[in-house]
Amino acid sequence: MILKIDGYDDAIIGPALIWDGHGRRISVLVYSAEQIRSILMDRDGMDEEEAREFIEFNIEGAYMGPHTPVLVWQDDMYDEEEEDF
Repeated sequence: MILKIDGYDDAIIGPALIWDGHGRRISVLVYSAEQIRSILMDRDGMDEEEAREFIEFNIEGAYMGPHTPVLVWQDDMYDEEEEDF
């Protein structure tokens, strides 16, 4: 089973195999968070900050079980409020 985030097919990077915590590998979809942000800005008229906040609260904050899609911020290495890693 692969879960998708409705309305953001253009932001799909591809599948990834992850461990589910029970010793099994499962497939999840990987999305470009920057592309989702662009979609929100173009399609829904959000500015950059609104789109980022929407992603943080409505997509990153939604756990749909072990098959939850993964978001990748390819150009943002870390949030300003978090420590460097």
